[in-house]
Amino acid sequence: MTDADAGVAAPWTVELSARRYRHLDRVSKLLGVALVALGLEMGGNTLGGLSLGLLGAVVALTTVFVHKDQ
Repeated sequence: MTDADAGVAAPWTVELSARRYRHLDRVSKLLGVALVALGLEMGGNTLGGLSLGLLGAVVALTTVFVHKDQ
């Protein structure tokens, strides 16, 4: 039996209500898109532009690892 089967959250997980999860998800996606756009504006072939694009992708995907209460 694993921790997931027992309903025990792993020490690195965060659980939020459905409403808070939805807000966090929207904010992280918008911030991620803004960072990618800023990276492209700086120049997608420069180190700064690539760094901002990568950071934007990471920020946009952060809520994938957050568990929401049903």
